[in-house]
Amino acid sequence: MATGRTHRPATRSRGIPEATVARLPLYLRALTALSERSVPTVSSEELAAAAGVNSAKLRKDFSYLGSYGTRGVGYDVEYLVYQISRELGLTQDWPVVIVGIGNLGAALANYGGFASRGFRVAALIDADPAMAGKPVAGIPVQHTDELEHIIESNGVSIGVIATPAGAAQQVCDRLVAAGVTSILNFAPTVLTVPDGVDVRKVDLSIELQILAFHEQRKAGEESGQEGGTPAAVTRAASVEADRKGPDGDVPAVMPA
Repeated sequence: MATGRTHRPATRSRGIPEATVARLPLYLRALTALSERSVPTVSSEELAAAAGVNSAKLRKDFSYLGSYGTRGVGYDVEYLVYQISRELGLTQDWPVVIVGIGNLGAALANYGGFASRGFRVAALIDADPAMAGKPVAGIPVQHTDELEHIIESNGVSIGVIATPAGAAQQVCDRLVAAGVTSILNFAPTVLTVPDGVDVRKVDLSIELQILAFHEQRKAGEESGQEGGTPAAVTRAASVEADRKGPDGDVPAVMPA
């Protein structure tokens, strides 16, 4: 039986801030790339640039791990890979179930990065009886009727929901009732979970909308607009406000 259900990563007990925890995977990705190129050491400045953060923040984050590097040498790449992997709980096997094997679920099942980062796809689950038994990424899809048994027999503590929004909460409730304590939610809806259950939401449409906002801002700046309002109109309104008195009607200073 896997130990994923009863053992949590050590970060919370050691008081590492959530913001730091969120950056650890960024450091690990950059360090893994360095390791694959057989780079033995890296400076805080180089690693910070590769991870997209500033070096002061990186050094502060690493201080929570008890890693301070060596002046003039930097950080040992292999040791940091091990240290961060251990802190994130990636040095043990984490069986994962993916529920909802549509286009997105199938793409997740075929993602090769799970195994290399300590996650094993233990089962693929779908509500469509026609999907049962069909192999996806070499794993036969199982019907949702088997969900509880699958979780129990594989010691699953992490569930991935890739169902339509309308089915997500019911799937979530069943996962939690069966013992799953961490959920990665790709469904476009907010899930309600009890205390002690962690949910991470990945909403591609929201991310695209945020990008659209920034694109609109950039387009407005290029055309001389401010937040969608022509800059000239904004300046004219400002001048007019300066000319008005306290009552908003009579000019504060009458023209000569």
